[in-house]
Amino acid sequence: MLRGSIVALVTPMLASGDIDWTSLAALVEYHVGAGTSAIVAVGTTGESVTLSEQEHIAVVEKAVEFAAGRIPVIAGCGSNSTAHAIALSRRFAQAGVVAGLSVTPYYNKPTQEGLYRHYCAIAEASGLPQILYNVPGRTCCDLKPETVARLAKVPGIIGLKEATGDLSRTPLLRELCGPDFALYSGDDASGCDFMLQGGDGVISVTTNIAAPQMADMCRAALAGDAGQAHDINNRLMPLHQTLFCEPSPIPVKWACARLGLMATATLRLPLTDLTPEGEQAMARALTTAELMASV
Repeated sequence: MLRGSIVALVTPMLASGDIDWTSLAALVEYHVGAGTSAIVAVGTTGESVTLSEQEHIAVVEKAVEFAAGRIPVIAGCGSNSTAHAIALSRRFAQAGVVAGLSVTPYYNKPTQEGLYRHYCAIAEASGLPQILYNVPGRTCCDLKPETVARLAKVPGIIGLKEATGDLSRTPLLRELCGPDFALYSGDDASGCDFMLQGGDGVISVTTNIAAPQMADMCRAALAGDAGQAHDINNRLMPLHQTLFCEPSPIPVKWACARLGLMATATLRLPLTDLTPEGEQAMARALTTAELMASV
């Protein structure tokens, strides 16, 4: 089971909007060196919805190539079409990734039974281990703990990214799903306490720009050292919060570029550049986290 700090990796782009392969290679190296536990390529933070399918596949395959076996790669492979999710998962099953991260279907608002059948079909047909991804703030679809418990019994479904930020779910999910089902927070602000309550790690936006600190925090939390974990996390809290001052990944791409981790902060429409107010807020958060000198 993967545990610890897992980065929800940004997809770097050139000013033209094309994928910046040189920066992608540099980002992978940064996470290898910083002790990040795994990389999620082309998830929400990786702008999966504005990449073509060809680009989506290429970014995942290049991440695997650049990782060269030194860090596991998880592929974003969710869709609101079950057939499309199966096709992506089948493709990535041959790409050297360790699992797929499959977001709940968005827009079409399936029932809990629909969600159960959706994920069963993917697990049965794809051959790729699946991590469920619940983020109702983006999807208008909430994968309930009782449905997760049913899915935890399905061969090939190995974990859950729970991005509600509702810490009351953590002990319930652990009780319902058992000790061998991986539970990852998808909410940086509550991720530390999520792990202290029995979670296995965080699939994190913050890790894009504070990878060593997040790795240290996760190690402390997973070891049960609440004092050290909270000490690190408290320094990062303004970052956890400010990275969502505008829709993610707008702030984190600005920060990656500002810190020299990639060449530009280019996004694709309908996402737009970070506002001047957002830049000021992010600069303050980076300074508080000791990632940038005071200006």
